[in-house]
Amino acid sequence: MRLLIADDEAAPREQLAEALAAVWPEARIVAQAEHGADAWDLWLEHQPEVCFLDIRMPGLTGIEVAQRIAGSGVPTAVVFVSAYGDHALAAFDAGAVDYVVKPVQMARLAQAVARVRQRPARVDAAQLQALLAQLQPLRPPQPQSLQASVGKEVRLIPLDAVLYFESDARYTRVVYRDAGLDGPQRDALLRTPLKDWLAQLDPQQFTQVHRSVIVATRQMLSAQRDDEGCMWLRLRDSPDRLPVSRPFQPLFKGQ
Repeated sequence: MRLLIADDEAAPREQLAEALAAVWPEARIVAQAEHGADAWDLWLEHQPEVCFLDIRMPGLTGIEVAQRIAGSGVPTAVVFVSAYGDHALAAFDAGAVDYVVKPVQMARLAQAVARVRQRPARVDAAQLQALLAQLQPLRPPQPQSLQASVGKEVRLIPLDAVLYFESDARYTRVVYRDAGLDGPQRDALLRTPLKDWLAQLDPQQFTQVHRSVIVATRQMLSAQRDDEGCMWLRLRDSPDRLPVSRPFQPLFKGQ
């Protein structure tokens, strides 16, 4: 089994790694993250079978990371790592999603590992939604406009004019319609990395379809596979075709 660990504090993260090495020596930790958006990005890169996620992390919470994993359709078991005071964790005692409390006790961790090994399963999106509702408000308000660099100019772009975001090295390329959706298509650079935008955008209005692409949900028109089995997304107000990577292809299924 390949494991991912995510905790925004170094000491608990190291303690968990050492404890896992003791109770599950045949497993391999392939990635460690200290930020929710990093955890999601590393999951996309490695797609480990099991994730140990701290609930309260900057950017994306552990529950929000798990929700994205659940939506991908890729079988992944999740164990939450929680400090005292988080709500409703006992609700997961009988489910596929488990939890351990910090500081991690070896016996409790061994029990969680045994459950994962006996019954690996996908995380339950409904359970996650119920728990996330009890942990709100955790997400900052979505910005209404963006400040983007266009040559020597800093331009204010309304969020409702955005077509999609695309990772561009350390920056993010934003593609938008100038002067509303009837204007010409333009692009600009944002200094914030794409993974940090993911934590700020409303998931009801923007959908990630690739590790490097986030699309305005209202712009999604159709998805089509090519002869090589790759999936491409067409947009309503742009001639651009955008790649859809495997973890996101279950978003586009015929009814």
